[in-house]
Amino acid sequence: MSYDSPPPTSRPSRRFSGRGNLTVAVAALVPTALAGWLVWQGMSDAEGSGPPPKVLPSQSRSATGPASPQPKPAPPAPTTSGASSPSPSSPSSPAAKGPLTGKVVVVDPGHNPGNFRHTREINKLVDIGTNRKECDTTGTSTDAGYTEAAFTLDVSRRLRTLLEEQGATVKLVQNNDRPYGPCIDERARIGNDAKADAVISVHADGSAVGHRGFHMILPALVKGGVADTTKIVGPSRELGTRIAGKFVRATGSAPSNYVGGGTGLVVRKDLGGLNLSKVPKVFIECGNMRDPKDEALLTSGAWRQKAAQGIADGIGSYLKG
Repeated sequence: MSYDSPPPTSRPSRRFSGRGNLTVAVAALVPTALAGWLVWQGMSDAEGSGPPPKVLPSQSRSATGPASPQPKPAPPAPTTSGASSPSPSSPSSPAAKGPLTGKVVVVDPGHNPGNFRHTREINKLVDIGTNRKECDTTGTSTDAGYTEAAFTLDVSRRLRTLLEEQGATVKLVQNNDRPYGPCIDERARIGNDAKADAVISVHADGSAVGHRGFHMILPALVKGGVADTTKIVGPSRELGTRIAGKFVRATGSAPSNYVGGGTGLVVRKDLGGLNLSKVPKVFIECGNMRDPKDEALLTSGAWRQKAAQGIADGIGSYLKG
C-alpha cells in the first residue's frame, strides 16, 4: 500500500483514476508469456477531474473495493540474528563483483513496523511540491494480522541480497532501525542523495476480496513547487515495464484484475515518493493482502523469495540496458 496520503482529516483510498489516461502501446520487453498485456498507460497533467475518494486515516486504501479495517499493530520485524541494521544512507555490505558492479540501487520498504505507535508523527504534513500530504501511513495487513510493513521489509532484505550478489551497491530507506517513517519526502531524498540508478518502493495492496494480482505504479509528468518529474518519467516507465515482465516469470502471478486495465501498469501523480524523485523510481504492489488467495502467496516465504527474484531480475535487466 502506497504510503502517501491527503490533507489531515482523511487519507485517500489507493484508488487509481483512469480518467484522462492515454493508452500507448509499448514494444515487447518481456517474454512470450507476457505478450499481449503490457500496454503502456500514459497520463497527462490533467489526471482526472479531482482527487480520489477519501477514507479515514485508520482505514486501508483499495483501488475499487471498500476500505479495510485498521490492522492490529504487529511487533517489529526481526533483523538478522547477530547483525546490526545498516544505515539507510549506507550500503549494507561491500558489494561483490558482478554485472551490476558500480550501480546504486535504493530499496524502499513501504511503511515501518513502528508507524502504528507513532500516529501523531506520521500524520504530520510534508511538502510534496504540488500540495501537502501526511508524512507516512501504517499500511494494511492480512485478516490474520500479517502486516504490510513486515512483508515489505522481508522482500526488501531478500532483494538487497540478490542485487548485492550481482555487484550492485544497495541502500535501504529503512531497515526497522528507526521508530517510524521516514516521511515520504525523506524517502525520495534518500534516493536522490544516493544518485541512485534505480529506486524501487515495495508494497502490498489492501483492496477488496476477489481483487488479485500485482501492479506497478509509475510517475506521471508533474511540475509544481519542488516537484518536477520531467527527466524521470521515461526511464521510470522502462524500469517498471521490465520489472513487471520479470515478476510474471518469477512468480507466476498475473497483472492486477482491478486496476491498470490488465496491463499491470498504473500512472499516478498524487504520490510524493514519485513526485519528489529526481532519479528513476517506481512502486510495486506485489498483491492484495485482503484477498485469501493472494494472502496465501504473500505470507509464504518461498513466494516472497520469488517476488524478490522477479524484482531483482527486472532491475538488473533495466540497469544492463
